[in-house]
Amino acid sequence: MRRDAGMFDVSHMLVVDLHGAGVRDFLRRILANNVDKLRLPGKALYACMLNDRGGVIDDLIVYFMREDWFRMVVNAGSTQKDLAWLSAQRDAMGAAVEIAPRRDLAIIAVQGPNARSKVWQAMAGSQAVSKELKPFQATEIGTLFISRTAILARWI
Repeated sequence: MRRDAGMFDVSHMLVVDLHGAGVRDFLRRILANNVDKLRLPGKALYACMLNDRGGVIDDLIVYFMREDWFRMVVNAGSTQKDLAWLSAQRDAMGAAVEIAPRRDLAIIAVQGPNARSKVWQAMAGSQAVSKELKPFQATEIGTLFISRTAILARWI
């Protein structure tokens, strides 16, 4: 049993930003979970991206940032397949959605019972903006994106 906190570089996972007026409708069509649950900026949802027959392409986390901007974190092993599927579905639907893989971002997962206190100690100002976060919520502080999902993520 973990008693403190561990830090892991999970930058092999990929952040994908989805922008455009039709992004919510686009996600309604490709994800198994209901993105209409996401109304509060920073709110996250675990979902599966489905193929045409309802089979799972990948499981992922999707964040609502603004009505025209959602952020996904997809698994490393299926990155190319995920991006190809997203692009193919966008094109087939004629959706006005920009798919932006964010290879310029790093992800650090901090996990364990003392994870939050360790992050707050290491990142000045992070406690004030993240103390009230509930699971599956995120916030931004400067260039950092702090999330309480399956991982506590820091994107730089």
